[in-house]
Amino acid sequence: MLTKASAIDGYAIAASDGRIGTVHDFLFDDVSWRVRWLVVDTGGWLSGRRVLLPPSVLGHPDRAKQEFAVRLTMQEVKDSPAIDTDEPVSRQMETDIYDYYGWAPYWGGGFYMGNYGFAGGMASPYLGRPHQAETAETRPHDGDPHLRSIEAVSGYHIHATDGEVGHVADFLLEDGDWSVHYLVVDTRNWWPGKKVLISPRSARKIDWIERLINLDVDRNTVKGSPVYDASTIVDRAYEKHFHSHYDSVGPSGRH
Repeated sequence: MLTKASAIDGYAIAASDGRIGTVHDFLFDDVSWRVRWLVVDTGGWLSGRRVLLPPSVLGHPDRAKQEFAVRLTMQEVKDSPAIDTDEPVSRQMETDIYDYYGWAPYWGGGFYMGNYGFAGGMASPYLGRPHQAETAETRPHDGDPHLRSIEAVSGYHIHATDGEVGHVADFLLEDGDWSVHYLVVDTRNWWPGKKVLISPRSARKIDWIERLINLDVDRNTVKGSPVYDASTIVDRAYEKHFHSHYDSVGPSGRH
């Protein structure tokens, strides 16, 4: 089922013996476009500490209660490795969490590449610090070069091959495999009152310093894509129409 990231933000996380906090952010992999971690704000329980949990430990969302159940106890979460989520999340930090809980890391099971398999154009992550530049001196000490914060990427400008089309307003996530299926793009400064969906497969290059996502299609292609608004049901029929439109255009907006 496709769900807006903004709709899940704020969901409670319920351990087996009590609530441990609420969803504060998501860290996704910019190669596979899959969510790798949920950032959980523990609030007053752990004096504002934030912890990372992989989506694999979540049960099905209870949409009535707006919460996820996790197969953990409050004490297990309390004793987990302390992570500063205002800093880049390193592979060592991830390893420490997986080792503590006894979980198998996502990069060890052939699952890392996911559906989309992007390659070039990606830079280093600065969660909450997207303007900081990468240098040869700092690169070895940065975090995983493919982990990105949904909170930080929200608001990035979207450029087609012939000009700007809008900015990232939200993400549509598949809660089965936690992949990013679409970016919700607000076009108000170009096409007033409209929102469109953009597939990650249309992202040609992402400039993390300039907060910019460049597409491999032109503005008319984006404008001609299926209408999207808050009432739109993104079902198989919609997705078939969406992909047929982009497949008929081809790279760089060429028919």
